[in-house]
Amino acid sequence: MTKADLIEEVSRVVEMTRKESEVIVEAIFDSIVRSLRTGDKIEIRGFGSFRTRQRQPRIGRNPKTGARVEVPAKKIPYFKPSKELKDVVNNSAATPTESPAPEQVPNL
Repeated sequence: MTKADLIEEVSRVVEMTRKESEVIVEAIFDSIVRSLRTGDKIEIRGFGSFRTRQRQPRIGRNPKTGARVEVPAKKIPYFKPSKELKDVVNNSAATPTESPAPEQVPNL
């Protein structure tokens, strides 16, 4: 699902114009980003939580030249799904327990 698909879905479900739905979706995303930039944690019950994690500085390699490159420390966004979300995803995606039998290929 893309951002445009999400906007269309909100517009359809809430029966608003696409422009109004776009403002709502943008406001939610902007709030999440603003909170993460200030170091806050966002917790949405039944969905999951957003937070940042600190990555340590390290030595990497340029894949083209093989030269060593210093990669500085940085913060990365991290999403942890809630138990409810995991359960919904795992129970709705019915995975077959057995794979189908391979087709018989005649000997030539």
